[in-house]
Amino acid sequence: MSTPFDLPGVEWTPVSDRLVLGRRLVASAGVALGLALVVAGAVLLWSPWWLAAAAVLLALEGWQWWLAGRQVRAIGYAEREEDLLVRRGILFRSLAVVPYGRMQYVDVSAGPLERWLGIATVQLHTASASSDATIPGLRPEEAARLRDRLSRRGEARLAGL
Repeated sequence: MSTPFDLPGVEWTPVSDRLVLGRRLVASAGVALGLALVVAGAVLLWSPWWLAAAAVLLALEGWQWWLAGRQVRAIGYAEREEDLLVRRGILFRSLAVVPYGRMQYVDVSAGPLERWLGIATVQLHTASASSDATIPGLRPEEAARLRDRLSRRGEARLAGL
């Protein structure tokens, strides 16, 4: 059965696996803070419920680690002749199709964690405020190549109008 997300002949480019590590580190920081609060609570007011809370937090951490890998593997992009495709999602899937002629500018960003991991995010801006064409987890050289290529293609399509 064909779905709107199955595009024959499209070769998807995956993002870097370093994005998985970044997402896992962020999730671990939140769980570590939660565990610190649980330990403090257990020391001040002992109850077996604190052990249950710690077990729930550790289970949540394991689920987040597993989910981060699945989510990152679901992110990809494909450059076609007239447009760029960006896909993401496992349970709630999305496919953004951005015509090169609609692009206004291409933004590359990298926060401190992304720079440490050696990845960057490319975001396409169009006239539509609701467009979500963001590609996280690209190696810096790939992000720069994609930025330059998309900018050239966008300018060429606008010049043809």
